[in-house]
Amino acid sequence: MAVLPAEPTAGDLDAAYVLRGAQIVACDAARRLAVETLLAERAMQDAQYGLKRQPD
Repeated sequence: MAVLPAEPTAGDLDAAYVLRGAQIVACDAARRLAVETLLAERAMQDAQYGLKRQPD
């Protein structure tokens, strides 16, 4: 998490906004990858057992 120094300058604020934006993008990408992985695992299990899962 981006943290500002005790007496931030305008440059510190700009850098923190950029860093926080990058952190949000990375978190969202990791979440999407986790969801895709879960869905792929479920599809493999269903295929292994010959099941057809109803969409959520």
